[in-house]
Amino acid sequence: MNSPDSPHPASPQAESHEAPEVTAAQFRDAILAKLVYAVGKDRRHALEHDWLIATALATRDQIVERWMVATRRTYRDGRKRVYYFSLEFLIGRLLLDALSNLGLVHTAREALAELGVDLDVLRKLEPDAALGNGGLGRLAACFMESLATLGIPAHGYGIRYDHGIFRQAMKDGWQIELPEDWLSSGNPWEFERPEVSYTIGFGGTVDAVPNADGTTRSVWRPADSVSAVAYDTPIVGWRGGHVNTLRLWSARAGHPIVLEDFNRGDHVGALAERVRLEAISRILYPSDDTPAGHELRLRQEIFFASASLQDLLRRHKAQHGELSSLPDHVAIQLNDTHPAIAIPELMRLLVDEHGMPWDFAWRITTAVFSYTNHTLLPEALEKWSVPLMEGLLPRHMQIIYLINALHLESLRRAGKTDPALVASLSLIEENHTRQVRMGNLAFLGSRRVNGVSALHTQLMRSTVFRDFNALFPERIVNKTNGITFRRWLFQANPGLTHLLSEAIGPRFQDETDRISDLAPLAGDAAFRARFAAVRRANKVLLARVIAERTGTSVDPDTLFDVQIKRIHEYKRQLLNLLETIALYQEMRAQPARDWVPRVKIFSGKAAAGYRRAKLVIKLASDVARVVNGDPALRGLLKVAFLPNYNVSLAESIIPAADLSEQISTAGMEASGTGNMKLALNGALTIGTLDGANIEILEHVGRENIFIFGLEAAQVAARRARGLEMAAEIAASPALAEALSALEAGLFSPDDRDRYKDLVADLRHRDWFMVCADFEAYRGAQRAVADLWRNRDEWWRRAILNTAGMGWFSADRTILDYAREIWDAVPLRPQTGD
Repeated sequence: MNSPDSPHPASPQAESHEAPEVTAAQFRDAILAKLVYAVGKDRRHALEHDWLIATALATRDQIVERWMVATRRTYRDGRKRVYYFSLEFLIGRLLLDALSNLGLVHTAREALAELGVDLDVLRKLEPDAALGNGGLGRLAACFMESLATLGIPAHGYGIRYDHGIFRQAMKDGWQIELPEDWLSSGNPWEFERPEVSYTIGFGGTVDAVPNADGTTRSVWRPADSVSAVAYDTPIVGWRGGHVNTLRLWSARAGHPIVLEDFNRGDHVGALAERVRLEAISRILYPSDDTPAGHELRLRQEIFFASASLQDLLRRHKAQHGELSSLPDHVAIQLNDTHPAIAIPELMRLLVDEHGMPWDFAWRITTAVFSYTNHTLLPEALEKWSVPLMEGLLPRHMQIIYLINALHLESLRRAGKTDPALVASLSLIEENHTRQVRMGNLAFLGSRRVNGVSALHTQLMRSTVFRDFNALFPERIVNKTNGITFRRWLFQANPGLTHLLSEAIGPRFQDETDRISDLAPLAGDAAFRARFAAVRRANKVLLARVIAERTGTSVDPDTLFDVQIKRIHEYKRQLLNLLETIALYQEMRAQPARDWVPRVKIFSGKAAAGYRRAKLVIKLASDVARVVNGDPALRGLLKVAFLPNYNVSLAESIIPAADLSEQISTAGMEASGTGNMKLALNGALTIGTLDGANIEILEHVGRENIFIFGLEAAQVAARRARGLEMAAEIAASPALAEALSALEAGLFSPDDRDRYKDLVADLRHRDWFMVCADFEAYRGAQRAVADLWRNRDEWWRRAILNTAGMGWFSADRTILDYAREIWDAVPLRPQTGD
């Protein structure tokens, strides 16, 4: 089969937006054919996994037809392509996603039923693709699906990790990291492209080679190299109208084995070089606590950036004959600073490999790149030591030096000579160790730089990029994140989707802003009852998951209070846990009060080297053990930490959540998308005025969200006064008692000192304002309990949350990018518009 990436891909059907309708009988026969000829099994002896592979392959065939059509149409029309560079693509399971977007769920269910197979059983067998960690990777996946839905030609570029981030397991309440084995049984969705391979170099020297005209050119002679081999996964949009490509790179050593060493008996050493080079695509975010780990991360970034650039330049040159028109046909979006090395790499390719003059190459580079910033945390704005860069990427370091020199010279000519300003704007940090600032490089090399919520963009302009914003006042723009309703409502919550379709018609499935038609029904008592019944059914399903994974039984009629996200101090799972401890102590002290029954549900992974975050997970486990085992509570409070949080687990939790915890320290969460997913499914939000919480408040109404705590400016002012929290603790007896309980080891009798340092930091070094916000958070939780007692009013507000979420569709976000950053034309501009 020709690759759909070729200018004239083969296709078995005439070009059309619509593929022929597939009957259940035809789909059944297609599955059987795949079972026999691709899996090699007779139906009488086929295992469930065999049926999964056969069904996936039959579904993939339906996508491929459309893939060919879409690619040929893009070549024919000469439309601008978007290239999305991301170190993560958290795509989750694909079977139901693909069937749903193709409109084949019922067809597949019927076809499989005729074969005695249950679709719901098969889809749960599919492993989550271990290609991401959290919101960054899930956003990239949502964007790829929306790009396809809107008919914008696009490629996603990343790394095909063998083992992804890690599989989280729990041992005595502690997180342990195990390798993810998502590829152990193969991946039926991908196409290996061994003919699409590029060489990526490392180390070596750079020689100045004379040209015939007396000038010189730089020639990089790498010390070693690795091949990047492409694997393509087709991404189909809603109703199958367009298909784009997710191209992931796998590292291959030039020589699989040193045969001479092997024959000498050194069987392990014969593979050492292969193992070293191919480690690039083994795992996502290898620990950088060691110099080797730090270098591996940089190798990963240049590996996928260089392969992707070589690939898109090859494609553009094959279609257009030359590279000067690149900005007319190519837009590259850098998803955070991880791919920022692509900027000097493109300069190297244009200048060194394609002989382009420096100034012309720089104009092209700054016209094709745009950069999405996802964080204001200094440690997340990557920096690479100059010695590491000079050793691993010597030519790139030369190019960065030259970009910086020309940049600083332009400042001097403009009269901007203040040393502090020049130091701030330089690409090189000259403190104790010289480092390359990748955030500054991404900003300088990009046409547009965007934040991902209104507050985040405002803070970008006033904090981390303040001086760059003064220099380039039009460059920073806002593009508030969005989510794909297809995954997070239609697939994750079919009961609610069916209810909405009955109540307001199915048009909202194509025009997401029409979900606002639901708002008047919030006043309809009968509809509120049906909405509540859907939620309860979802909570029954989640209760089973909790029992299976933790051994804890929970009542689906209690308030499900949910905090699901990466474990980090600024996300403040610790604040939630302290309030849980305070509530537990109050329940024990006042057993006769009318307490609202509640289940506290936590899930999320901590980075392998992030000790404090792993301690917070241990605290959640300790609190769960004590609370769940206390008969005095009579089941009024339960705590559950669900291990190995991923897309599939999120799809179980989100439709069942009553309360959505979005309680980050104000000014530190760039946007958040979990807040959008939960609100779309009718959860009420308790949160700070941070990230996209602010825009959610604007769209659902202040009375339908629980806002508490310091605002971003107040956080900065409180930090300026110091981090000692004695006054705040003295003013809150509940907080003082909770901290004392932790200090005394009441939740860690096996190690009474386990949380002493944690409590000391809260008392004297509370950077994340946990103590400062505790009483406000506790007050908001009391308001939550009061509203839950009036269940009818709760459901009215829940419905208004769902109705207010149309603006948060990823389709809207992508349309904004297309119009205001990429200058790309959607095939379906009316969707979500």
